[in-house]
Amino acid sequence: MVIKSRENSVGAWVFLIGIVLAIIAGIFTRGSTDPIILIAIVAMGLIVGYFVAEKEVQTFLFASVAAALASFAGIQGLATNVGLTGITVSGIAIGKMMISVLATLLFLFVPATIFVAIKTVFSIAKV
Repeated sequence: MVIKSRENSVGAWVFLIGIVLAIIAGIFTRGSTDPIILIAIVAMGLIVGYFVAEKEVQTFLFASVAAALASFAGIQGLATNVGLTGITVSGIAIGKMMISVLATLLFLFVPATIFVAIKTVFSIAKV
């Protein structure tokens, strides 16, 4: 029987809720996301960054930087493709919806990554 640690359950739940909220906001708003929702997603990112355990910092930074870079690259590639071809399926602009989802995910990942990076720098600087 596996015993799970509960030291990071708050951060894990906030992260899960933030991911779901970012995806739903990206799908249904298609680029015109309400600033209040974006502020809530940024706040969730800061909460996630706060609750990252010190033993998980390296893994978190590696994964979150990879996710942020992939989202940014996806936005750039899709923006070029949508600008040139205008991808639509049954009247729904799929390309613009994907750009919106990736952008809202950036609103979650970037604050969490910056918070953990700053927290790590301060822990390294302690003498």
